[in-house]
Amino acid sequence: MPDTLLLVDIQHDFLPGGALAVPGGDAIVPIANALIPAFDHVVASQDWHPADHGSFAEHHAGASAFDIGKLAGREQILWPTHCVQGTAGAAFASDLDIAGIHAVVRKGDNPRLDSYSAFYDNHHERATGLTERLAARGTRHVHVMGLAADVCVKYTVLDALAEGLAVTLIVDGIRGVDMAPGDTEAAIQAMRVAGAVVVTHDMVLS
Repeated sequence: MPDTLLLVDIQHDFLPGGALAVPGGDAIVPIANALIPAFDHVVASQDWHPADHGSFAEHHAGASAFDIGKLAGREQILWPTHCVQGTAGAAFASDLDIAGIHAVVRKGDNPRLDSYSAFYDNHHERATGLTERLAARGTRHVHVMGLAADVCVKYTVLDALAEGLAVTLIVDGIRGVDMAPGDTEAAIQAMRVAGAVVVTHDMVLS
């Protein structure tokens, strides 16, 4: 059975009713729970923002959520305030089998940089340590699922591929924000073109 399952940001604020809800995000939790026991190593990423994070629209005068602003001199999507450190919204989904998670990688804690990928911030200035953790285990192949398909999952997969890892994307275990119609399908295609193998979770378990 495959070695490492990477769960991307399965947190309350990305589930229905959360501050940055991903439509249907709760539907992936049972899929995660079905897969967790099948893997030797399970890592979960966790968005972990300080309250003053510069990607939050509330910190930009006159801005609304999902506007395009500036952060550290670059274009930045301005998000609703979400996954603030220590809040209920930043916690993992209540129904997620957290007892089966072996390690947590936190990201987005630098207020001047956003961090979609579980490997690096968006400017690749600082690594999370995930690459080193996987290398220490001899991991060369990761299965990836989580939220949101067109943001954090996509950038995590692209960084994993750039690090030389083989990546299998569990396509029924992702959901997207779809800020523009078709964003999720475009993200899946971008991951496939970059080298990810796309499967459903039952194919992994079979």
